[in-house]
Amino acid sequence: MKFTGTDSYVATDDLQMAVNAAISLQRPLLIKGEPGTGKTLLAEEMASALGLKLIPWHIKSTTKAQQGLYEYDAVSRLRDSQLGDEKVNDIRNYIVKGKLWEAFEADEQVVLLIDEIDKADIEFPNDLLLELDRMEFFVYETQQFVRAKQRPIVVITSNNEKELPDAFLRRCFFHYISFPDHDTMKNIVDVHFPGIQQQVVRDALEVFFDVRKVPGLKKKPSTSELIDWLKLLMADDLSAEALQQKDSSSALPPLYGALVKNEQDVHLLQRLAFMARRRN
Repeated sequence: MKFTGTDSYVATDDLQMAVNAAISLQRPLLIKGEPGTGKTLLAEEMASALGLKLIPWHIKSTTKAQQGLYEYDAVSRLRDSQLGDEKVNDIRNYIVKGKLWEAFEADEQVVLLIDEIDKADIEFPNDLLLELDRMEFFVYETQQFVRAKQRPIVVITSNNEKELPDAFLRRCFFHYISFPDHDTMKNIVDVHFPGIQQQVVRDALEVFFDVRKVPGLKKKPSTSELIDWLKLLMADDLSAEALQQKDSSSALPPLYGALVKNEQDVHLLQRLAFMARRRN
C-alpha cells in the first residue's frame, strides 16, 4: 500500500515518503504547514488513492477528546424514564459513538482525519495518547472494551496555533508541508486548470509570489487563494496583458480580494505603491 499522489493532488517526493513511512510504522501522521497548503485535502486524497473510507473529525475550540470516543446522553435517558419508555432499561441506547469508535469498529481499514488538532484545549492531544497508541478504549457505562478491528491510518493536521505536547509528538510521524516553489505551484495550477493559457499562468504566478515577498504582510496569500484568484481571472477573461502591467501606481493586482484578506495588508501595498511613485 503506497501513496504516490493523485491526478488532482500534487504530492512532493518528501510528502509521499512521509505518508508511506507513517503507514509502514503504523504511527499517526502529523501534518503541519501554512493554512491553505492542502493538509486536510491530503487525507481526502490518501483515502481516494488507497481505496479506503475517510472518517473526518474536524476539531473546534470546544471539542473534547471524549467526544471522539463516545458520549453518554444522560438527559435523553432521564426524559425517556419520565415518559415511561422501555428503552431506558438498556443504557447502550444512550451511548453516542464518536469518530474513533466508528474507525475502530470498521470491518476494513479506514483513514481517520483529526483536523486542526491545535484548535482544541492544550490537554486534548494528551487525552488521546493511550487510545491512539493502543487502538482501544474502555466504555465505563457498559463495562466493555472497544478495540480496533483494523488499525486505521490516522492523519492529524495542525496550523501551529498551539504547541503540541512532547509525549504526543513522540507517537507521531511528523511532516511539514513547505510552501510550494514556483515549479511545484505551476504543476498544482495545471492540475486544477488543464488547458489554461500558459502566459496567464506565468504572469499570475509572478504577481502572486511578488505579493508573498512583500515584507510585513500580516497574511501571505496561500495556494488555495491562488486557485480562487485564477478562477476569477478566467471568469472575467482577464488577459495576460492586464497582469503584465508594471505601473507602480497600480498598488494591488486585479481582483486582489481573492489574495489579500485584511485591510492592513491592503494599506501596506498602497503605501509601498505611493512610495514607489514618489521615488519615480
